[in-house]
Amino acid sequence: MQQEVRTILELFKKWRGKDASSIDVLPQSGSERRYFRLHEENGSTIIGTYGANIKENETFIYFSQKMHQQNLPVANIYAVSDDRMFYLQEDFGNVSLIDRLESEGLTNSIYALFKKSLNELAKLQVKADEGLDYSRCLTNTEFGKQAIMADLLYFKYYFLDALRRPYDKQKLIDDFEALSNYLTHAEYKYFMFRDFQSRNVMVKQDDSIHFIDYQGGMKGAPQYDVASMLWQARANLPDEWKENLLNDYMNEFETIIQSPLDKNNFRGQYNGYVLIRLLQVLGAYGFRGLFERKAHFLTSIPLALTNLKWFINNQHIGIALPEFRKVLDICISDKTIEEFTPLQASEETALVIKINSFSYRNGIPADDSGNGGGFVFDCRGILNPGRQEKFKTLTGRDKEVKDFLEQQTKMSEFLNSAFDIADISVEDYIKRNFENLVISFGCTGGQHRSVYAADAMARHLKNKFKVKIELKHLIQDEKNWQNTPNP
Repeated sequence: MQQEVRTILELFKKWRGKDASSIDVLPQSGSERRYFRLHEENGSTIIGTYGANIKENETFIYFSQKMHQQNLPVANIYAVSDDRMFYLQEDFGNVSLIDRLESEGLTNSIYALFKKSLNELAKLQVKADEGLDYSRCLTNTEFGKQAIMADLLYFKYYFLDALRRPYDKQKLIDDFEALSNYLTHAEYKYFMFRDFQSRNVMVKQDDSIHFIDYQGGMKGAPQYDVASMLWQARANLPDEWKENLLNDYMNEFETIIQSPLDKNNFRGQYNGYVLIRLLQVLGAYGFRGLFERKAHFLTSIPLALTNLKWFINNQHIGIALPEFRKVLDICISDKTIEEFTPLQASEETALVIKINSFSYRNGIPADDSGNGGGFVFDCRGILNPGRQEKFKTLTGRDKEVKDFLEQQTKMSEFLNSAFDIADISVEDYIKRNFENLVISFGCTGGQHRSVYAADAMARHLKNKFKVKIELKHLIQDEKNWQNTPNP
């Protein structure tokens, strides 16, 4: 990491002619890329990016440069290192469309932002296609039969097969082939963003919108991107919004291509891509949740299945797929949805979970409930941020420490294992109406690792089980009390 920071700072100085005033390491997202925010003396900021996948970098840079020349809302690329592993790009801030949706709710202004995003998408799809060298694409040059089959098989291997339900594998593959052929013969093919969803739309303070993470783009049906946006499980848009936004998009698309649009045919193809996208998302959730054991993705599965259930029961794709339909019915059955839906506490639930962070120098905190049970997790196997001078006065609640633990240690793997162990007892205790459970995290000083871990456990259990939590940081709370002025 230190070498990456040095290289980004050197690239910035070579481009700007002077040093950056400071640099922040940004939290890592789902990809392997690393992002840095560089600050200048005048208050402006630049994003520095490191990626070991040079082909991916080159695709993103090529797409960005071409689209920026066409005045499309993508990043301006300022500088690229000789080895093509580092580059500087325009900073669109920290607020995405999904952030705005989750903070403001289903308001008229949020609807307007979704409409604006889809209108800009239509322009990008058509204009970016003009003269684009699709041989520069990261994977496939076109979202054709092979790519569609890849999405369907991703769903099969990482979600469907994990259910361990019987089905005719050959008949299902035959239906996959039929659906792929049907969708391949799309009337319209332009630039396809490939991962167009609200977390990849950045919104500035003036409500201007900007796109990120389009390096997976290729030629394909425009309906796929619209389906990705409107059916994003996390956004959970109301049915009325989906319908109205689809109509808004079709009207804008028709205007841009300057040709009448067969909206019935367009909608039929759109429904097919909605299905593909819903299944691809389930495959991703299955891989991240069932195989990599990441709690966030596991808790997203029920919502994705509910989305799929509504779609199957209310929409048609214009082609008969009997075995595929049997498989989909298995996925959207009450039994399957209940299997992935965690038991949640109610107002009447007696259970209270006490979560502590502590220092081993002071000993393991006592359980005053009288049960003498619970869990104690030792965080001392995680690299200690407190050994670095810049972190000594900080705690596990400070951004710099959190970034260090998330990006440079095995804290996430440690916590996923702790979550799995605790979840078993929490679910059982809720069912049996138990009243107490104690979960404690200890480290050397009770300042960094244990504080971060206790906060993460409290957040996880609150989000997953809606259970009552009492959170105490024994060392840090005592320091805060001691530092409180006398009245």
